[in-house]
Amino acid sequence: MKTALMILLVAGIALAAGIFLQQQNQPAVAVDKAGPALQFSFPDTDGQVHSASQWQGKILVVNFWATWCPPCLKEIPEFIQWQDTYRAKNLQFVGIAIDDRDSVAEYTQRVAVNYPILIAGDEGSVLAHQLGNIINAVPFTVIVDQQGRIVHRQPGELTKAQFLRVVEPLLAGES
Repeated sequence: MKTALMILLVAGIALAAGIFLQQQNQPAVAVDKAGPALQFSFPDTDGQVHSASQWQGKILVVNFWATWCPPCLKEIPEFIQWQDTYRAKNLQFVGIAIDDRDSVAEYTQRVAVNYPILIAGDEGSVLAHQLGNIINAVPFTVIVDQQGRIVHRQPGELTKAQFLRVVEPLLAGES
């Protein structure tokens, strides 16, 4: 029992150190100059397929999460609040669940999420990795500007300060 606890503790410290080092080695806003980089199509809990193109021209905050991830569940109430606050300013949150449909449907019945939640399962992990989640962290958030360029990648929780530092210049048209 003590050995298992020690291994879990060491793994947690290693993950935290990896996230910290990745954040320290990246600029606050890293812009991909190659143009639109975000392409996906996944169903919601009702089976309706949504694709990234339907939010073209908006500031898009894409959050990869899972129902079994406590930091993910901690972020969602803030994301709900920020979606309310910034919806009229051309900002859209999208949740991509790296989870199964039943677990996500159960969660969204309990929590009134006001933005699209899509079910991606393992394909979501693959997409997150392609978008820069090299340590396979959850939560993982990508912020995309109005031109479709990824301007921020956030392994681990997205704080309000980080969100505002990235989003406010986009809202002001400084992308």
